[in-house]
Amino acid sequence: MIELLTPQEVERARPAGRFVGDTLQALRERIRVGTNLLEIDEWAARMIEARAAVSCYVDYAPSFGRGPFGHVICTSVNDAVLHGLPHDYALQQGDLLSLDLAVSVDGWVADAAVTFSVGGWACEGDRRMVEATERALEAAIRVARAGNRVGDLSHAVSRVLSGAGYRVNTDFGGHGVGSTMHQDPHVPNQGRPGTGPRLRPGMLLAIEPWVMADTDQLTVDDDGWTLRSRTGARAAHSEHTVAITTGDPVVLTRPSGA
Repeated sequence: MIELLTPQEVERARPAGRFVGDTLQALRERIRVGTNLLEIDEWAARMIEARAAVSCYVDYAPSFGRGPFGHVICTSVNDAVLHGLPHDYALQQGDLLSLDLAVSVDGWVADAAVTFSVGGWACEGDRRMVEATERALEAAIRVARAGNRVGDLSHAVSRVLSGAGYRVNTDFGGHGVGSTMHQDPHVPNQGRPGTGPRLRPGMLLAIEPWVMADTDQLTVDDDGWTLRSRTGARAAHSEHTVAITTGDPVVLTRPSGA
């Protein structure tokens, strides 16, 4: 079922989006070469506690994982692209790090992800790949309007990613959010315009383009969670939570001042 929020409920969801966006920005600014992934998880946990918010990940135990997840943030490094389980690893110069955070504030969920290079870009290919996911995300946001369809969002994502030379995996993609983290509709990163559920005011969608440098095939770590490229190629992931309104789309998870 697709959850539709009233305009008042969308307003009440804004603090969750702001918190997620600001937390990811604060973590990004704090992370340095030598930062341990478990430190990042601890920092995020303290921020969540200070806000009296609730992590959507700690008790998360879907059928595809080996749950519960047990941490508050996903930390995916280099060839890991999704659901990276924080572990004892100190980040190195040029590591490509994706942070994915979903939190409930006052009963409303927001979900976002960023990818960046630690201590400077290791290669131009990393920068281009991250920028491709960011451009794909913005392209999807531009068509996230009432009356359009989910396939329009998916097509906008795939047009950018495929146009940049990347293969697109459709096993995992975006999704609805609201009072819970994962809801209908599924928002794949590839699709045909004019297909899928129609976008309606009050829908909250987590749109999340992700790619791997030279493949669309995944493998799963022994931890049962971390998804990596099958070839060992590096990967990137960008995500925002977007509210469908009667007018322009509203990106709830942009950091304050962005």
